Amino acid sequence: MHKRSYLFHVMASAAFAAALPCSVQAQSFLPEKLTTEYRTSPLGVATAQPRMSWQIKSTGRDFMQSAYEVRTGSNAAALAKGKEIGWQSGKVSSGESLHIPYGGGALSSRQRVFWQVRVYDRNGKASPWSQVASWEMGLLQPSDWSAQWIGRANDTTGKPGPSPIFRKPFHLAKPVQSARLFVTAHGLYEAHINGKRVGEDHLTPGWTAYDKRLQYQVYDITPLLQYGNNVIGATLGDGWYRGNLVFLNQRNTYGKTAALLLQMEVTYRDGSKETIASDGSWKTADSGPVRYSDIYNGETVDARMEMNGWASPGFNDAGWQSAAVLPLTKNNIVAQEGPGVRQKERLKPIKFITTPQGEAVVDFGQNMVGWVELKVKGNAGDTITIHHAEVLDKDGNFYTANLRAAKQENKYVLKGGGTETFAPRFTFQGFRYIRVKGIRQPLDTSLFTGVAVYSDMGETGSFTCSHPLINQLQQNIQWGQKGNFVDVPTDCPQRDERLGWTGDAQVFFNTASYNMNVTGFFTKWMKDVAADQRPNGDIPVVIPDVKSIPSPGSAGWGDVVTIIPWQFYQNYGDRRMLEVQYESMKKWVDYITKISRNELWNHGPHFGDWLFYSAPYDNDGRSAITDKYLIAQAFYIHSTQNLINAAKVLGNSGDVAKYEELIKRLKNAFLREYVTPNGRLVSSTQTAYVLALNFDILPEEQRATAAQRLVDNIGAYGNHLTTGFLGTPYLCHVLTRFGHTDVAYKLLMQQSYPSWLYPVKMGATTIWERWDGIKPDGTFQDVGMNSFNHYAYGAIGDWMYKTVTGIQPDPAAPGYKQFRIQPRPGGGLTHASAEFKSLYGTIASKWKIDGGKLKLEVSVPANTSAKIVLPGAASATVTESGKVVQATAEGNDASLQVGSGNYAFEYSYSK
Repeated sequence: MHKRSYLFHVMASAAFAAALPCSVQAQSFLPEKLTTEYRTSPLGVATAQPRMSWQIKSTGRDFMQSAYEVRTGSNAAALAKGKEIGWQSGKVSSGESLHIPYGGGALSSRQRVFWQVRVYDRNGKASPWSQVASWEMGLLQPSDWSAQWIGRANDTTGKPGPSPIFRKPFHLAKPVQSARLFVTAHGLYEAHINGKRVGEDHLTPGWTAYDKRLQYQVYDITPLLQYGNNVIGATLGDGWYRGNLVFLNQRNTYGKTAALLLQMEVTYRDGSKETIASDGSWKTADSGPVRYSDIYNGETVDARMEMNGWASPGFNDAGWQSAAVLPLTKNNIVAQEGPGVRQKERLKPIKFITTPQGEAVVDFGQNMVGWVELKVKGNAGDTITIHHAEVLDKDGNFYTANLRAAKQENKYVLKGGGTETFAPRFTFQGFRYIRVKGIRQPLDTSLFTGVAVYSDMGETGSFTCSHPLINQLQQNIQWGQKGNFVDVPTDCPQRDERLGWTGDAQVFFNTASYNMNVTGFFTKWMKDVAADQRPNGDIPVVIPDVKSIPSPGSAGWGDVVTIIPWQFYQNYGDRRMLEVQYESMKKWVDYITKISRNELWNHGPHFGDWLFYSAPYDNDGRSAITDKYLIAQAFYIHSTQNLINAAKVLGNSGDVAKYEELIKRLKNAFLREYVTPNGRLVSSTQTAYVLALNFDILPEEQRATAAQRLVDNIGAYGNHLTTGFLGTPYLCHVLTRFGHTDVAYKLLMQQSYPSWLYPVKMGATTIWERWDGIKPDGTFQDVGMNSFNHYAYGAIGDWMYKTVTGIQPDPAAPGYKQFRIQPRPGGGLTHASAEFKSLYGTIASKWKIDGGKLKLEVSVPANTSAKIVLPGAASATVTESGKVVQATAEGNDASLQVGSGNYAFEYSYSK
């Protein structure tokens, strides 16, 4: 924290302590939930100076850390006793408890560091030392890999086929102290040791810009090893590397040959070490049960071809081939930073349907992403086929036309002889319904389990209110995020696309960061954005960049490179994100500057306000499409401002001056080109006014009138929005900012098309790509682009957290060191509540209007402070925990500053 910010905390706590009815009592406090680079005791860390963070558990109120002390060592037991200490920070006078960099000597590959922290309160009292946490460094140099890339000698065509299998017997002659497995693949891999699957992650090594950044994973495999004979094995799938990708069955985007790179390092109890690594001594076969696997098209498994014990000692592999050593680079291999893809919720069917066409369909009640686990009996050779779909058509039949070329088909061939369990390994599907063929048994819930699969981010946010449709909307937003955050923030998870569209990701980022812990997820993906940035600074519209015909950057899409890093910093206080991404941010702004004409980005292809609502009749010109070059100029200005903000944080004063001069010229150019002298925009659309207001482009004196024009436009459409992907995320925020929260609520509560609640009324369980993916008469929108799991419009969740329940970060102290609780009741809601697990701890806001009184309950984590703004309380008598408190009037509201603790406010309230 900056010294000025810390002093503000101390002064604010002292100034407002008298306003609250609590006496200062002796507190107990302890640092807990220690993390390194956002993870708990991680393996495979590759950062030169790993950063440590902790939360503080305290009793009572108003705890603020005044100092901390960190110590490290190489022996956990000794460190806990204060012995064998390596680096120690000494007592550091600071309120910071996030992102504290390791300050010891240079760290080496494989090095394990244990650490503890203790903190001091404002009176100088020290806490006990925390529990011991740790991190372990990964393989930091290509030369650390003694393993060789291996594959099958004849696997060079890139055509679909069976999954290759690899195995290696080895002997451990001494007791094992610890063992690590480092592994990656061209394709997807699943590793086994002595017949047991390694790790809980799926779809490894994940999807990155493979030619530049190929992730590896690290596993602690100590429990899987045994004295004597052992076997390690791996199966590969085509995955994103060489399977179908993008559109029209395009294959082999990154290469044609599946390959494995695996290195197991064993440390014996006597201190000696041994490495078992992939090389030409390994054996390989393609005669296993996975006969075909593809991300889009699904998987075929023939259980009759299972080779029992193939990854265990004693298996006869005499008929297998020797693995081929492949001349592939190791220079692009990087440690995994984001969370792995895991199995999460498990759902049982809610209904079995025989459609009008006579097909057997299973309804899981929730549009989800993952696969179906099947438990079934049958005869050897019986083939069970499962197709996946998001919706049924208006007649109740299974509908897959919107999947385009993606088959989403899993096939299982039974071996017979008892209950068999099937689940795919190298694919995933987007579905609510499955169509089943070939099962001999009557369909019942015991046969099917829907397994949700997504990146293991951890839920951080919850929101509920008195309106059931809004609650369903929140669930839809969360499920949409889960289904599309499968290692990459994809646009949709079901059709032949599933790409990391940059515009979708940037508009949803703030909502995403409320709902789930996306720190590692976006740290990883933003590095792919930078890696795939073109030499001229242009940003592709999808990341990883796999479009066969490269397209120039598009406004609102390429701007992801400045928007997410700045919002990431605001939400998590992570200065390093700005440091790492800064040059990429700068190159993008410089690219636009270079191609602009007279300070205007007024040429080139742009997606504009993608999928905006267009009125079917245009008798008075109200449905004019927002000029795509107006949008481009607005985002050019916005990216420049984000760059200026980052430069200020990083102390790049020269860049601050340069780009502040640029942004003045850009705003003047916008005003000359797109705004009349009286402040009317040439595109009289909701999106045009929203962007001009949200990005502070209009002169101060014109903003209120512009906001009223926006309100008038909304009213002219019967209190409906008409915005698309780029205008919608900011719409309600702009209305609230300029005093029209009542209109924002009207939009939120609107149930007819176009609105957020229209899909909910139509039975949606995720966010749709189009406002009217299913029309009121039950027919569908354009079959070529009609996903029913497309998270972009779920960006309204950001406004719900920030405005309905009022949980807002404070730009003066990023990461919620300071924050604001400012709920704005409206829309007929009688209660609303939200919790947000910030990096400091849980923030909560819960309000209820009952009997003419407003009751607000607030939770503020230790080592933070909050400004509480009580709506409509300027002239009210406010009590907290039953005692009167003094608050400062702010217009019609009242405010007070509080430290950590739980608070319960109550006062007379009338709207």
